[in-house]
Amino acid sequence: MRHFQAPSQSLGNLNAEAVAALIASAGDIALVVDHRGLILDMAFGNDALAREWDDGWLGRQWQDTVTSDSRAKVDALLREAESGAPSRWRHVNHASARGLDVPIQYTAVKVMDDGKVVAIGRDLRATAALQQRLVEAQQSMERDYSRLRQMEMRYRLLFQTTPEAILIVDATSFKVTEANPAAATLLGHELNRIVGRPLPEAFPAAAEQSIQSFLAGVRATGRTESTQVAAPAGMAGFSVTASLFRQEGVSLFLVRIGAAATETPAAPVVRPRFVQVVESLPDGVVITDPEGRILETNAAFLDLAQLVTEEQARGESLERWLGRPGVDLSVLIANLRQHGAVRLYATTLRGEYGDTAEIEVSAVSIGNGDRPCFGFAIRNVGRRLAADSRKRELPRSVEQLTELVGRVPLKDLVRETTDVVERLCIEAALELTGDNRASAAEILGLSRQSLYVKLRRYGLGDIEPEST
Repeated sequence: MRHFQAPSQSLGNLNAEAVAALIASAGDIALVVDHRGLILDMAFGNDALAREWDDGWLGRQWQDTVTSDSRAKVDALLREAESGAPSRWRHVNHASARGLDVPIQYTAVKVMDDGKVVAIGRDLRATAALQQRLVEAQQSMERDYSRLRQMEMRYRLLFQTTPEAILIVDATSFKVTEANPAAATLLGHELNRIVGRPLPEAFPAAAEQSIQSFLAGVRATGRTESTQVAAPAGMAGFSVTASLFRQEGVSLFLVRIGAAATETPAAPVVRPRFVQVVESLPDGVVITDPEGRILETNAAFLDLAQLVTEEQARGESLERWLGRPGVDLSVLIANLRQHGAVRLYATTLRGEYGDTAEIEVSAVSIGNGDRPCFGFAIRNVGRRLAADSRKRELPRSVEQLTELVGRVPLKDLVRETTDVVERLCIEAALELTGDNRASAAEILGLSRQSLYVKLRRYGLGDIEPEST
């Protein structure tokens, strides 16, 4: 610290008021403390700090106004001022009524022989806010950089492992900037002999000119184009597709190369669409061999069975996930062999991780010589059954009940039969009494409240109790 050269001459006429104004304007806060650290007086050059503390510090120890981690710094400031040595600027945190620490940077100077020290402080909140914004910006940049690196890694992995031959070509010089191993294999060159060289040179000599003209046409129109490239006798031709794009101000081609397609009759458009529909259905679809081993499935069945890939299901018996082991699949296959189709067979489906779902199965047998296959459509009806369990139509005949044998447990059949009889008796009693609830309850030997409970259960008429 450099002092005034002649302070007694230049500042000798200053009185106490002038010195106080000078000290108060030198910082955002100024404290006058004695040699023990007791605050004798204070001044604010910052209105925000004045509103924060006002005169609440007078008569308190300076160390008591700071946080615990800053007390050692206050002691150091007082020791340095007492020794007469220049005091360093130190960062001190003050507690605030709002719960946020207020950072102040202090320096202390001994100004009187009786040990009084003047501490001048600068508010660091603006600087701290800038530092916090800088840290947040740095963290945001690091997150973005991490995402970019992950995207780059995924792109590289996809680019290197895809079986499709792909090249990135400079649109001006036609030089290959990137190529994947599949492209090197298809073109019959080492990878390092393709990258950095013009793309036309990677093709047979007879096709170089046509490739160059093709790329020039794509560059001129900007549209994605495809072409067939003939090859010398004994070699397969190529199918080349090029798309133009820009990256960092440079025009590039994305070139995909495949073996030339052979002339085959056009397949009906409806079949691929039909396959897409089956694969995208929200209901599970499974195709099995005659023994019930899975040949193919769609994504909805994988979700129901809690599987990740179709390979986990292929070759496994459908019985592994379907209903009761040894019962449901045998019943379905027996009916398929006898009748050729099964509709709305109610059972459950077990997932790999213990989840179960109420399902309905419809199935069909598809003839294929001596080795037919079976197709199963599996629908999750758990939510529907839960919502409509009371409104389900009850069986009303022996034939309907016997059709449920093997599909519904015996205790459920007995309970439904009891419900049918109970409902029919209540309907008959209401009809005999002209819908008089009191008389109907008396005929049935029930209390009126019990009758209302049963009416509500079966949804019979107005269930509001009669007035007495």
